[in-house]
Amino acid sequence: MKFAIIQFPGSNCDTDLLWAIKDIMGAEGEFVWHTADSLAGFDGVLIPGGFSYGDYLRCGAIAAFANIMPEIKRFAAEGKPVFGTCNGFQILIEAGLLPGSLIQNKSLKFVSKWQGLKVNNQSKFSSNYDSNEYIELPIAHGDGQYIADDATLEQLVANNQIVFTYENGNPNGSTQAIAGITNATGNVLGMMPHPERAMEGLLGSDKGKKMFQSILDNFGE
Repeated sequence: MKFAIIQFPGSNCDTDLLWAIKDIMGAEGEFVWHTADSLAGFDGVLIPGGFSYGDYLRCGAIAAFANIMPEIKRFAAEGKPVFGTCNGFQILIEAGLLPGSLIQNKSLKFVSKWQGLKVNNQSKFSSNYDSNEYIELPIAHGDGQYIADDATLEQLVANNQIVFTYENGNPNGSTQAIAGITNATGNVLGMMPHPERAMEGLLGSDKGKKMFQSILDNFGE
């Protein structure tokens, strides 16, 4: 598979994603600047963390109108994998590809630490994990509190769209401790934690590899 890593002004986890998917997982990866208007030749999209457009207006709100977004929406509509971490999660929500909203952490403070998570392995992005597996991944965000109305929350639960939930503390006050969700069809995932920063034991954990392997196993030919 060949993945497009989308770069925006202010992206700072783009090289991490490229390293994770290419050097660690052995797939193909290439940077695509936000002004591009085609994703021809790619099989999946990875949207990195950082501070797209300096997080002016609202995190991810400006990036949601970038030139590349219609192509990303086409990918999503065609059932191809689209993944966003941290600011990438915010962009996917602002673009309407995922439901709900992300607002400032309940503590009103930026949080950066290793965080415990429980994994729902009934998704194409998490199938390589054990059922309810406990993992730890790094988080680093100031606007990671996930909120949604009751109808949306009911739909997320009914459709099994909640893939990651916080364990051993809720670092940002997210409703139902939600850390990552998919769209209704299961091919778009957004999450606040950074699996691309947990690819080798030397870095503290290699638990992020199972997420990327799940993508390769479930969306690859």
